[in-house]
Amino acid sequence: MRRNPTEPEMRLWRNLSNSQLDGLKFRRQEVIGPFIADFMCPARALIVEVDGDTHDAGKDRLRDDELAQFGFMVVRVTNLEVMNNAEGVLDVIRLAAAGRVSRHSPHPNPSPEGEGLFGAISLEGSVG
Repeated sequence: MRRNPTEPEMRLWRNLSNSQLDGLKFRRQEVIGPFIADFMCPARALIVEVDGDTHDAGKDRLRDDELAQFGFMVVRVTNLEVMNNAEGVLDVIRLAAAGRVSRHSPHPNPSPEGEGLFGAISLEGSVG
C-alpha cells in the first residue's frame, strides 16, 4: 500500500504531509506492533485510518482497542468523506489532535540562548 496508495489516501496525505495541518508531523504507513496505520502523528499518539467499502467494523473495533493499549487514539474516516468533504475530515483530525496531550516534552537541558555548535567552538586561528 505504501507504493500504491488509494486516491483518498493520496488526497489526505497532501494535506497532512510536511506538517501542513497545524504544524503536526504525520507519518504514512507506520508500523505499530502488528498493525500498519494509514497515518500516524507520533506527537499526539493519533492514528488516522481511511476506510474503504471492505472494512469490517467488528475487526476495526478490535484493532482500535489493541492500538489503544499502545496509547493511540484512532480516527476513522471513509473514502467518500475524504473525497467529498476533505475540509470536514481535516477539522475532525484537528479536533482529535487538539484533545490529545503532546507526547513531546521540552528537552531537560536546553542550550542557553545564542549558543550552539558555533557558539561553543571557535574556528579562529585553527587554519593556518
